[in-house]
Amino acid sequence: MTANMTTTMATPTHFIGCDVGKASIVICDSRTGQTRTVPNRPKDLAAFAATLDRTSLAICEATGGHEAVLLQALITAGCPAHRADARKVKAFIRSFGTLGKTDAIDARALVVYGQERHATLARWQSPDPQRDRLQALVLTRRDLVAERQAYRNRLAAPGAAAVKPYLGKLLACLEAQIAALTRAIDALIRAHTTLDRAAKVIRGIIGIGATTAAALLALMPELGTLNRREAAALSGLAPHPQQSGSSDAYRRTRGGRPEVKRMLFMAAMVAAKHDPKLRAFYERLLASGKKKLVALTAVMRKLVVVCNAVLRQDAVAR
Repeated sequence: MTANMTTTMATPTHFIGCDVGKASIVICDSRTGQTRTVPNRPKDLAAFAATLDRTSLAICEATGGHEAVLLQALITAGCPAHRADARKVKAFIRSFGTLGKTDAIDARALVVYGQERHATLARWQSPDPQRDRLQALVLTRRDLVAERQAYRNRLAAPGAAAVKPYLGKLLACLEAQIAALTRAIDALIRAHTTLDRAAKVIRGIIGIGATTAAALLALMPELGTLNRREAAALSGLAPHPQQSGSSDAYRRTRGGRPEVKRMLFMAAMVAAKHDPKLRAFYERLLASGKKKLVALTAVMRKLVVVCNAVLRQDAVAR
């Protein structure tokens, strides 16, 4: 996950839709309306990007990292690019009543998406290699922790005696790898001046420990550059209304980055218990009739907003 950030944007006059696959990319050009296929290889994509300029805007979808070579080629060539949210593009295509799906259809739809929405589309920025490395370490550690819990649950289930020797060895291996990843994450942060300072700043917030701080810095590199509403939305913690006619249901949180939302759950539980202000806030919500999960989600939202605010304040103070 790399930051998709807004920069000073010129008005594009040329739009390129790129439907990314593992082996190749189907490209649609707004000027000709034609599509062609380019191998998803650095040399071929560099040659393609060299034909574009700053009057162009290339639009692709996030495709499990297979779009990385394309985006790097475009940035190197000086061509603005936008990495679109696949869910938004899918809804956009459906709004035209299009039922078929081919790579060419998707590439053409990305052109139209860019033509209609270019003024609000964030331009892709070259990633920070250290942030990318931190993200890889954090996400891998998260996956191994989830796997460890799954095997612990299996080991505790009835009838697990026959597999106990095997699962025991597997759990020992997972424990060792999780510990090694934790050390690698800590070492990377301490070796990176900006990350180290940011981690120390947000660890001053009750509920935010070393693991949560590392995850926030890895999964939300935009922290410190957003306003409070943007921070809540990006973390998947912004409440969205569910109102129709006389019915006004609970507002639900959705969208954003769900992995951030999951990671903040335990931090919010600690904060709701040990931070005097957040504990009072949490208890006030419960007293007003809010469900515990709703109140805890509000605490999670407060935490990410506070993290964003203190990082922004620290940046101004430097």
